[in-house]
Amino acid sequence: MADQEQADVRLMVARLRQEHEDFDAAINAMIQMGCDALRIQRMKKKKLVIKDKLSKLEDQIIPDIIA
Repeated sequence: MADQEQADVRLMVARLRQEHEDFDAAINAMIQMGCDALRIQRMKKKKLVIKDKLSKLEDQIIPDIIA
């Protein structure tokens, strides 16, 4: 992977981590306020999608080690 591509991926990882933390904080606030369970569940699904994207990008950064 080229240096520029790796820098772009790292930037995207940082953004997704922040977005994931934001969703976590929002979900916790919704739970505290007693929001609708369906809304909380939808937020958790969005958070999971972000986590999946984050994992895929992190796999691109960390090379596979062949034993």
